[in-house]
Amino acid sequence: MTKKILILINDAPYGSEKAYNAFRLAMQLCREHDDVEVRIFLMADAAACAVANQNTPAGYYNIERMLKAVLAKGGMVKICGSCIEARGLKNTMLTEGTEISTMAALANWVIDSDKVITF
Repeated sequence: MTKKILILINDAPYGSEKAYNAFRLAMQLCREHDDVEVRIFLMADAAACAVANQNTPAGYYNIERMLKAVLAKGGMVKICGSCIEARGLKNTMLTEGTEISTMAALANWVIDSDKVITF
């Protein structure tokens, strides 16, 4: 039986290690557990994690590359639509495979998930 794990990320892709650690966990789950469905929901400043063609600051890992690795392994990534809009990112090119979403969709994911982890 497939386990559904939802990872909520709230912090910006760079400046702290929260997004980095969240994606590290997501990548590990995708890599080693075929029976796990990984779902990531980006909220607040984490909406910027989905922006395509990121310029990675010196000393940081490329979050876009990590996000793409999760997608390539079948993980799902949704972004809070109002969070994107509030940050002026609505018309920004997003990484292919990500989806602008809603609080209603997040609520459904929360109810439908076996575990919810926040970063």
